[in-house]
Amino acid sequence: MAEIRRERPEDILAIRNVNDRAFGRPDEGAVVDRLRGACEGLVSLVAVVDGRVVGHILFSPARIQADGGDEVTGMGLAPLAVLPEYQRQGIGAQLVAAGLEVLRQTPCHFVVVLGHPAYYSRFGFGQASRLGIRCKWNVPAEAFMVLALDEDAMRDASGMARYRDEWDAAT
Repeated sequence: MAEIRRERPEDILAIRNVNDRAFGRPDEGAVVDRLRGACEGLVSLVAVVDGRVVGHILFSPARIQADGGDEVTGMGLAPLAVLPEYQRQGIGAQLVAAGLEVLRQTPCHFVVVLGHPAYYSRFGFGQASRLGIRCKWNVPAEAFMVLALDEDAMRDASGMARYRDEWDAAT
C-alpha cells in the first residue's frame, strides 16, 4: 500500500518523471506542468512508497457545454500514471479512489475520463455517450466515460465535454 497525499512543490520533478516514464513520452508530463502554472482548482495527488513518488493522478477543470446552452462544470481525470516497476500493485486504484473521495467533498458535478472501460467502470464510470455526452476529440465511444457526482446537475447535461485547452497538445 502506498501513502496517498496531495502534491507538494518538492514533488514536481518526481511527478514529471512518473508521467514521462509511465507514458513513454513527455506529452502528459508537459501538460501537467502547463496546467499547474495556468489553472486553479487542480486536484493533484501522489502515491509514495518508501519516501519515493511512484504514482500521480491529476484532476483538472472540465465542462460540458449542454446542447441547450447551459454549462455544467466538473473535472477531467488525466493523467493517471504509475512508474512501470510499481504497476499492477493497486497503486493506480488507490489514486483514483482517493481523488474521487476528495472531489465528492467539493461542488464537483462530474468527472470525465478517457481510458480503459474495464478499469474505470469499477469506480462507477460509465460510457458518456449513454448520457448524450460527447468528447471533443475523435475517440472510441466506449473509452470516453463519465461519473456523475451530482445527479441533479447532470440530468440535462448532454452535450460536448471539454477538458482544458492545454490537453489539446497531448492528443
